[in-house]
Amino acid sequence: MAASPLKVPTIVLQKRQSHLVLFSKGGSRWSSVPISQKKRPSKLPLISMATTATTPVQTFLEKSAPSSQNIGIPIMVNGCSGKMGKAVIKAAEAAGLYVVPISFGCEEESGQTLEVCGKEFLVHGPSNRESVLASVLDKFPNLIVVDYTVPNAVNANAELYCKVGVPFVMGTTGGDRNLLHKTVEDSKVYAVISPQMGKQVVAFLATMEIMAEQFPGAFSGYSLQVMESHQASKVDASGTAKAVISCFHKLGVSFDEDQIQMIRDPKHQVNMVGVPEEHLSGHAFHMYHLTSPDETVTFEFQHNVCGRSIYAEGTVDAVIFLAKKIESKDDKKIYNMIDVLREGNMR
Repeated sequence: MAASPLKVPTIVLQKRQSHLVLFSKGGSRWSSVPISQKKRPSKLPLISMATTATTPVQTFLEKSAPSSQNIGIPIMVNGCSGKMGKAVIKAAEAAGLYVVPISFGCEEESGQTLEVCGKEFLVHGPSNRESVLASVLDKFPNLIVVDYTVPNAVNANAELYCKVGVPFVMGTTGGDRNLLHKTVEDSKVYAVISPQMGKQVVAFLATMEIMAEQFPGAFSGYSLQVMESHQASKVDASGTAKAVISCFHKLGVSFDEDQIQMIRDPKHQVNMVGVPEEHLSGHAFHMYHLTSPDETVTFEFQHNVCGRSIYAEGTVDAVIFLAKKIESKDDKKIYNMIDVLREGNMR
């Protein structure tokens, strides 16, 4: 008897006892078709239909799929094992976002399943990232990536996100920022890129920008000293400090970024800067000291942050903001946290 054509989506074939079991690609339902009782060949004959092998990523996503289809904005947090990654995951889930249990990490973490904030994450190293990201995007078409990796990965990661076509929030500092913006501009992918994700610090930066635009040259001739203290693991100079220095340039102050005094020694941080010992592993203290040419006038700007919750909350705000821009098909593609602040999208 001639078999009727099988009208099924792309499938995976597996032999189970006396039945050919058909698994749908995107769900758990399956059906079985009896195999002929005639002598079976040693190998299954080729079947003239497209077949796709289930990847470990797809299998892990299916196993970890939420019970409800009404999930929040899906986000993929790359660098999930880092302190900022963990803080973002905690803040995102508290805000009702769905954190996809897949993440990119270093080579040493590749293939590992890590528990972060009570949730298992399958971590992928440098290889096969494009196919992994494409699989996640296929499962979650409205995916937004959050990047908190390392400075030397910024440009390569951005190129990957743009190539696959995934919008992203870049919280990692460092890299070639001009190239980063050009990559996004050329790809037309939506992104929030900011050297600073802290809400109140963003407001301070916005104030500096306004002052620089409205009063150019107001501090001409003044000398500037910049000191910033961060945890010892932060290898690059603060992106926030660089942004503030850029404003001072417009205000008429001459200062090179290599003049930034970076404090990374814990003893100096406690004794000289005044960082509480319990926050040595996560803090951001900044001081900008201006002196007039005749040294009779000084100005000081200072902001101190302990912990990472301020950045994590700002990152969640950026994700929600970006999702709205994508939904409205806004013409503008690249944003920063000042854009988020100006629209009043801070929770």
